[in-house]
Amino acid sequence: MSPLISELILPDAAATGRVAAGLAAVLRAGDIIVLHGDLGAGKSTLARFILQALGWPGEVPSPTFTLVQPYEDLPVPVWHCDLYRLDSPAEADALGLFETDAALLIEWPERLGHRLPADALQLWLEGSGDAPRRLTWRVPTAWEARWPANLPT
Repeated sequence: MSPLISELILPDAAATGRVAAGLAAVLRAGDIIVLHGDLGAGKSTLARFILQALGWPGEVPSPTFTLVQPYEDLPVPVWHCDLYRLDSPAEADALGLFETDAALLIEWPERLGHRLPADALQLWLEGSGDAPRRLTWRVPTAWEARWPANLPT
């Protein structure tokens, strides 16, 4: 896996939306995007923007209580996952995350422990409230030709 390669400042929601649209444009079935960050850092917001960029017309609730919210009726089916409430990595096995062909957007991926696949695109968000967000990323080989090559500026 490549080292942490770069950062981008997202000054507002519009900038976050542009990054999400760039990700949605290259997302494929079976891809895994993991979203690291503290509470309120913008993980769910980025996931919502990705789903909207893929054409989801409705609300995108946080999957904090359901753990997994599937969006099957998209050009690329997506499961939006929030693993915050898991007590151990073994609990993730019951969710069937790695048995689906859907792309995965996973919040709180550290709850997976060693189960986190090496080919996951890892994104870190920092910031809270209305302040600009700092986005950094780690690009696995499977994503090198797609991200950040298409990153909107």
